Amino acid sequence: MMRVKKQDKVLVISGKDKGKVGEIIEILPKKDKLKVKGVAIATCHVKPRKAGATGGIVKKESYINLSKVMPICGSCNKATRVGFKSLADGKKARNCKRCGEIF
Repeated sequence: MMRVKKQDKVLVISGKDKGKVGEIIEILPKKDKLKVKGVAIATCHVKPRKAGATGGIVKKESYINLSKVMPICGSCNKATRVGFKSLADGKKARNCKRCGEIF
């Protein structure tokens, strides 16, 4: 089980975008990379591929390392480390290390 999932709110804790908060768009678990909305914006020069399509300069999010983000707890609204609890039905759940609430 991973510390973060798609659509979690995260805080960037290092790098050029340190301090920014965003939602996870995409995760590559085997490479430990993820895309966060509004973070690590890259400029791409796009060529028109179809007739009538326009080319130009497009800004889009690029991948950052998983270790550069920290999930934000929904109940205490602070960046927190993630713990894991076993529930009564035998499933694992992520919990906040600050307040103990389940994500």
